[in-house]
Amino acid sequence: MRELVHAIREALLQEYALLGPLGFWKTPTAMSTPENASAHQDLFGKSQSSAEPPPPDPYARIEALIPSDSPLHSMHTLEEVARYVANATLIPIDARRTHPVFGVGNPQADLMVVGEAPGAEEDRQGEPFVGPAGQLLNKMLKAIGFEREVVYITNVLKSRPPYNRDPQPEEIEAHLPILYKQIALVRPRIILCVGRIAGNALLGRNGSLRALRGKVHDFYGLPVVVTYHPAALLRNPQWKRLAWEDLQLLRAHYDHLKGPAPSDKR
Repeated sequence: MRELVHAIREALLQEYALLGPLGFWKTPTAMSTPENASAHQDLFGKSQSSAEPPPPDPYARIEALIPSDSPLHSMHTLEEVARYVANATLIPIDARRTHPVFGVGNPQADLMVVGEAPGAEEDRQGEPFVGPAGQLLNKMLKAIGFEREVVYITNVLKSRPPYNRDPQPEEIEAHLPILYKQIALVRPRIILCVGRIAGNALLGRNGSLRALRGKVHDFYGLPVVVTYHPAALLRNPQWKRLAWEDLQLLRAHYDHLKGPAPSDKR
């Protein structure tokens, strides 16, 4: 019998050496001592922690989407990034703009609004969402309890495409890392994309607005809601009811998220 026990022990030791500590090496939780209640021991007395790893930081995950050779990685404030955008020519339309349209609003906002690109009035003033579309956006935000001053508003593109045409894929690719950096610095709790192009650009999709709206998307741990662009609502007032449903969805999800702010939220 002693030889059998010895053979079993040797076999177990060999398996342990090859495969490491498996589930059956752990002592039952009920046998843990009070002073070591958060850990258990394997057959050889080594402590095995049972603590769950912390969830990944969504802002770090989003910043990691920026190409490794981008100068954005060395920037630590929105002001630094805005100066970079003002002085950089990443795509041809950057050289033809009147003003770069970087972003405006609360640099610690819980809600970030993302459009597709500046229009003519935005290009003249250097601020996103001004004019009739901006006024409607302000009303949309106020209807769900957000004043313009407490949110952060930006676009995927920081330069106006000529004749307000749709942004081209290479333009989106060139400017998207700037948006990622803005998200990483502002650290919003939730994002509202207005328009199909903005939603597809951020989420990496190629879907219709019908497929994008009416749900909460997960973007590396951040919730994203997509709805109609205010300019589209001005042209098609019948869509306002659907946009209102999206805004209510966003507000309900935001209320669900509310609680202690992230420990390093400035």
